[in-house]
Amino acid sequence: MAEHPHAALVRKGFEAFSRGDMDTLRGLIAADATHHVPGEHPLSGDFKGVNSIIEMYERLGAETNGTMRAELIGIAVDGRGHAVGMTRFTAERNGKRLDDTGCLIFRIVGDKVTDLDECVEDIDKNNEFWS
Repeated sequence: MAEHPHAALVRKGFEAFSRGDMDTLRGLIAADATHHVPGEHPLSGDFKGVNSIIEMYERLGAETNGTMRAELIGIAVDGRGHAVGMTRFTAERNGKRLDDTGCLIFRIVGDKVTDLDECVEDIDKNNEFWS
């Protein structure tokens, strides 16, 4: 059985993110998309527009000296434009290590991601790591 197109889009995005392939990501995200990052730290908030989202992704890599990894655990879809990518996120920064699970909730219209809501298992641990 073939993978649902929304699951395939999310998988392609995670693979591009893991390679640092921002050009491919740019092609998957709508120009006016928003990525919502939870927490109360310098990298939390709403990143509006594909350029802002890509800049945030690049900053994640820079802040962690390339140690950041988002391991895709699984993808769930509803067939109505929503997909959830479950992840294990690891990174090192300023002598600290983060190892947390979470998910990205994608809103997909056509073949583009229009909204990304990020959820983390331990928000306090994430706040401490990124602050």
